[in-house]
Amino acid sequence: MFEKQVYNNRRTKLKATMKSGIALFLGNKEASFNYSANEYTFRQDSSFLYLFGIKLADFVGVIDFDEGKDYIFANDMDIADIIWMGHLPTIKEQAAQVGVEHSGSLADLEVFVKKSIALGRKIHFLPPYRATTFVQLSNLLGIKYASVKNYVSQELIQNMVKLRSIKEVIEIEEIEKALETAYEMHVTAMKMAKPGVKEQQIVGKMEGIASAAGGPVSFPIILTINGQTLHNHYHGNFLKEGRMLVADAGAETENNYCSDITRTVPVGGKFNDRQKAIYEIVLEANLEAAKIMKPNIFYKDVHLHAAKVITTRLKELGLMKGNVDEAVANGAHALFFPHGLGHMMGLDVHDMESYGENFVGYNHEIQRSTQFGTAYLRLGRRLETGFVVTNEPGIYFIPALIDKWKNEKINTEFINFELVENYKDFGGIRIEDDILITADGAKVLGKPIPKTIEEVEKIMNE
Repeated sequence: MFEKQVYNNRRTKLKATMKSGIALFLGNKEASFNYSANEYTFRQDSSFLYLFGIKLADFVGVIDFDEGKDYIFANDMDIADIIWMGHLPTIKEQAAQVGVEHSGSLADLEVFVKKSIALGRKIHFLPPYRATTFVQLSNLLGIKYASVKNYVSQELIQNMVKLRSIKEVIEIEEIEKALETAYEMHVTAMKMAKPGVKEQQIVGKMEGIASAAGGPVSFPIILTINGQTLHNHYHGNFLKEGRMLVADAGAETENNYCSDITRTVPVGGKFNDRQKAIYEIVLEANLEAAKIMKPNIFYKDVHLHAAKVITTRLKELGLMKGNVDEAVANGAHALFFPHGLGHMMGLDVHDMESYGENFVGYNHEIQRSTQFGTAYLRLGRRLETGFVVTNEPGIYFIPALIDKWKNEKINTEFINFELVENYKDFGGIRIEDDILITADGAKVLGKPIPKTIEEVEKIMNE
């Protein structure tokens, strides 16, 4: 938890942007995974955390934009709670820790909301993403469960996106803490990437490093020798010489800020010539994308710049052909690079994604593409000073996608399918960093994690 002035300032900024009404910020409830008393590790809702900072279940924050007042509603512990969980400060005391003067029980919340509805006041809330939150909103507001999403406040979404997109100094410091942990996770994975090692052994070590640093992983670890599957969570393979190991992983800090890093290394610690050629292309795309990032440039343009680097270099290898600009305009690069270059990052590893990707990554200036590949770009809008984004180009050889395009004669004028056939056993490569947009450019955050061929081979063979 930060100092209470941090939360006071955030709520004050939000109040200055909202016209009227009250906003409900429902904290998360405990969630069971196989029977009611056996619960997942609790993770607070990020919007509630951002404004109210308390990391306990069954809390609700309320901001009254007309009266300029903030509220915390939750139930104080009874003796049964204390026996099992230990003593906690009262709700009033916890509210005071985050600068909130007004507090009450969950029964008081029901009275407060019903009175507001009776007075015809606007009730704002963000899109729920858990069934229990849908139920809670349905009961509080007297609307059908299936209709809850129809009452979500776009005004509140837009103002929360505006507020959370620009990272404060303390937030950047937290992200860099998460990157310190990510450094240890990825260097450990590199050193373990030897023939005969099971993927799960490496995953377990990485998860342990995150846990020892005070937080969980920021998302389920992606680690696989089958990197052609972009989000591969199967960890049952044994590492083999000649394969590339993709590790996409990050950690959360105790204050729940995230890191998100991908490194791809050769099993056994030495790139062969074919691996080296593809790896150098992805690395060049990563470095060139970072060079052009700066305020006021559309992130979609950065994505397309990376796509042109990849297309140009694949053409030199003979895997692609034709005019580079035309190939990218037609989406031919997406056979090899079928995802977006990156996304926002902060309290959520895909920051604010619960609000809806189009609210976070797009606006009145730019809309999401419908073209295969580019349609998966989560962030397209202009970059601003204070954004933290990921930069994660990749090249993948996906047999099913290759067969589909070849059989349907998609982009045949730009792709040498005969040569591509020889790469169906390759897998994939992705290289990802976390980037802060500064006043005049961009900065890669965190201690540099090995990513050149020389750096990777050196750390793997120490």
